[in-house]
Amino acid sequence: MSEPLPRGVAAVTVFVSSGSVLVLEILALRLIAPYVGVTLQTNTAVIGMALGAIALGVWTGGRLADVVDPRRVLPPLVVLAGGLTLLTLPIVRFAGAALGGADPTTVVLLAACAVFAPAALLSAVTPMVVKLQLADLRRTGEVVGSLSGVGTLGAIVATFATGFVLVAALPSSVIVFGLGGLLVAGGVGLWWLLRRSPGHSSDRSPGRPAVLAGVVVVAAGLTVFAPQPCDVETAYHCAAVAGDPARPSGRELHLDTLRHSYVDLRDLTYLEFSYVQGIASIADVLRPAGQPVRALHLGGGGMTLPRYLAAARPGSRSVVLEVDGGVVDLVRRELPTRPEADIRVRVGDARVLVRDEPTGSYDLVVGDAFGGIAVPWHLTTVDMIEQVQRVLTPDGVYAANVIDRPPAAFLRAEIATVRAVFPHVAVLAPPAYLEGRDGGNFVVVASDRPLPVDAALDRARQRGTGYAALEGAALARFVGDAEVLTDDHAPVDQLITPFG
Repeated sequence: MSEPLPRGVAAVTVFVSSGSVLVLEILALRLIAPYVGVTLQTNTAVIGMALGAIALGVWTGGRLADVVDPRRVLPPLVVLAGGLTLLTLPIVRFAGAALGGADPTTVVLLAACAVFAPAALLSAVTPMVVKLQLADLRRTGEVVGSLSGVGTLGAIVATFATGFVLVAALPSSVIVFGLGGLLVAGGVGLWWLLRRSPGHSSDRSPGRPAVLAGVVVVAAGLTVFAPQPCDVETAYHCAAVAGDPARPSGRELHLDTLRHSYVDLRDLTYLEFSYVQGIASIADVLRPAGQPVRALHLGGGGMTLPRYLAAARPGSRSVVLEVDGGVVDLVRRELPTRPEADIRVRVGDARVLVRDEPTGSYDLVVGDAFGGIAVPWHLTTVDMIEQVQRVLTPDGVYAANVIDRPPAAFLRAEIATVRAVFPHVAVLAPPAYLEGRDGGNFVVVASDRPLPVDAALDRARQRGTGYAALEGAALARFVGDAEVLTDDHAPVDQLITPFG
């Protein structure tokens, strides 16, 4: 029987290996988000792959510990796990750039690239350490229980440290490099320690150190040449600002896989996206021309509409609720607002922050918050829509951007939800969308008073946006028996039809 590890060394080895698996799991979602977005399916794929890796690693590690001296296997196993951790960054970036799209197969493949191999190796560490420590079979329960507890503690510490500290302070690439380097150094240190211990059995295989060193070198080299998907990595997105070759003053904000916002720095009344033109057309007829409005924006992005209101209606006041402080910083730096614009940004989740807004304080609420192509589910429910109604003036209007395509199950459910709160609801979109022949951005409009739909359509057509509208009985037929979304049940990611 092999000599046990010192108790402290055994505990640290299990603590670090178990914690590293959770760090990889959290980072995996951030690594693949630029290519497939952040959806429930993305989270599910990463969690599933991590659990599969843990199951395979524990089973394989236990079997291997029964046939090979764990003291010989542990150090190279940890070093190899470190090398594969370093490789995850270039592998995900090359694979993400090559695969493209956000179909379920791509999501699962990228999740596997991001987490499976290193997590499986790291999960094999604990059963090997357990085998080493079982020198006295009368203490089996104590050894297994204590090491399992240490491993769980490591996972808990790593989860909180990564989610609350590391991700907020460092780019994912730095965390990956740091973790991979820590594991490589830990494996080398474990090898050195075991060589000095009395129970060491010499292993003079000359190829093993060279192979492990080669993995580390290749990982570092590939990372240098891997595609860089973003200018700035925020707490939620891979973000970049790009110029428009066709319009020298035009700038585009890209978040993960999407062209998210467009701002013309010289002409703030220029609106590139048709759905933005639709919402602006609602704002144009909401009050007499030139009269300022008070607007609340759920989601900021490039802050195109707040800028438009400030330019088209001088004196307007906009409050923006934006969850991603990194995007706010990028926009302030690359797309600065004009000093005279009264635009105030509050960083935080709109569902939480809207509760602090005074009742009856806004003429317009704009819903334009997205995670991938879906509105975050907690912003779609009847409970949230009631908060929107509360902060609006009696004749105020809610205008929300919703993306879907035939059969538009999510769009129908969201309209049903809004209709459960507001007595007057309409949806504006190109005729092909409303007839179920195509899909894209729909503008859902709601108020406690009759809506100026015809005037808004006329204004949209003046912009060249050939919108049509559904309201009243036609809208009721379109919605059919769609469910009302609630905090208890809002399966947004399952309802929305993906774009292939």
